[in-house]
Order: sequence, then C-alpha cells, then structure tokens
Amino acid sequence: MADFEAVTKAVVPAAGMGTRFLPATKATPKEMLPIVDKPAIQYVVEEAVSAGLLDVLMVTGKNKRSIEDHFDRAHELEEILEAKGDDERLSQVREPADLATLHYVRQGTPRGLGHAVLCAKQHVGDHPFACLLGDDLIDPRDELLKRMIEVRGTRGGSVIALMEVPHEQVSLYGCAAIEATDEDDVVKVTDLVEKPPADEAPSNWAIIGRYVIDPAVFEVLENTPPGRGNEIQLTDALRTLAGRGGDQGGPVHGVLFRGRRYDTGDKLEYLRTVVRFAAERPDLAPEFVPWLKEFLASR
Repeated sequence: MADFEAVTKAVVPAAGMGTRFLPATKATPKEMLPIVDKPAIQYVVEEAVSAGLLDVLMVTGKNKRSIEDHFDRAHELEEILEAKGDDERLSQVREPADLATLHYVRQGTPRGLGHAVLCAKQHVGDHPFACLLGDDLIDPRDELLKRMIEVRGTRGGSVIALMEVPHEQVSLYGCAAIEATDEDDVVKVTDLVEKPPADEAPSNWAIIGRYVIDPAVFEVLENTPPGRGNEIQLTDALRTLAGRGGDQGGPVHGVLFRGRRYDTGDKLEYLRTVVRFAAERPDLAPEFVPWLKEFLASR
C-alpha cells in the first residue's frame, strides 16, 4: 500500500460551555477541571505529544483564558518555587509550557463540533490532522492515536475511533455502519449517523473523541448545513467523505478500540475517572485505597 502524508498537527476543540458541570464551569472551563491534580486538557495534549504531534491548535471560546495561562510560563510562581528549592513542584509548573507548540483560535459562536473543526482550517491548511476531544481521555497505556495515525499512513482518507457500547446507549453517540478489512482492528466505514434512536442505529460501534482527518473535510464542512441540535456536525461531514474515493478525500476507516477510555464530560464518569487515577497513583494509593475500601464497607 502507498504511504500517505504524515500527520504532524493536532486540533483540540475546547470551546464548549460545560453546562453539565454548572455552577463549577460558570467561570472555569470544564477542560480545566482536575483529574486529581492535573487538568483534563493536559492529559489530552500529552496524548497528542506521545503520538508525535508537537503542533497543537486549541479551538477555544469565551471564558477560556485560563487554558492559555495553564500552558504558558508562570514566571513569578517559578521564581518563588525556585527560591524555596522546591524542584518537584517547579518541574510540574513548567511541564505544560514545554509539552508542545501551542496555538489558539476562538470559535466566536458555538455552532457545533463541525464548526469548531472548521475554525482550524487556516492553521491546518492542506494537511491531514488529528482531532482530540477534551471530554475523552484515553489511558496512556493504550496507544490509540498512534495506531490511528498508522492506519491513515497506509490507507489514506480519514480514520475514526470506534468503541462498542451497550445498545441502550447508542443514542448518546455518533454510530457507524462498518465492513471488515484484512486487519482485525480496522474496519471500513460505510455510513455514519449522529445520535440515532437505538432501534435505528446501524451498529453499536460508537465514535469516541479521536479522529485523524483528511483536509478535504474543510470543503465539506463549509457546505454542510446544520444538523442535529441545529449545529454543524462533524459526523455529517465524515459521512460525506465515507462515500468518496481516495482522490476526493475518502474513504473513512475505523479503528476498533477495546482499551481504557474515561469520559470526563459526564458527572458520574468524571468521578469514576478521578477515583481510578487516584487509586493508581503510587503517592496516593497506599492511603487512598484502604480509606476507600473502609468508606465503602461502612455505607
């Protein structure tokens, strides 16, 4: 198979209002909610970097300035920690600014994920790119994005991450109709539907928040009318690309993901994520896990 253009850029849409976490997100971006002591958005950027993507564009919106501040240098704080000789915390403060080259663009009006991706057009240009949604955290031990980039490199077009969900939950996701390929974890996507009723879903393989996208998506998004929720849906644009040949930005393949994914956009899943991460931290687990067991036993 031919080798296609390498993916070097990542786009992280982070312009959502975070209404499910009000009032906490009234003045604090939901992407900055901590997973123990590190904001969720930092895990997403670290994932992009670990896959070799050092050029990261954040698509932000109103009241998101703290995201930019987090990935910037904090000279006064650094000087205080340096004077104290607190090298551990100094390293933690400097780490976000040293991860990658960060760029920012604002999505002036919240018009859906497809519109947020379209805001990246000028920065990305005519090149393939990865898109990582901040609500989905992929365990660093499961190198999903790296695998998706490999599939794009050999098959071209776009690649989406698919995860099997219970039938009663398919209406919460975009779902894919799929055909097998000669690789066990790769399928060809023949159709996509955004949040279908459970009895109309083409499968229970749902799109999770990782994409590797052909730049042809921008032309499609510019001509995609608002869909579900009166928003421009990325799923609708990818559906169009799925019906095209390689000379027009198609096809679309899916990587079947069976690893560890954490949904930080839902309150209960967010709490579960914090507990899981804390229970695996060597500095916290020795005291936290026994306390948690004792607490649960007393309920």
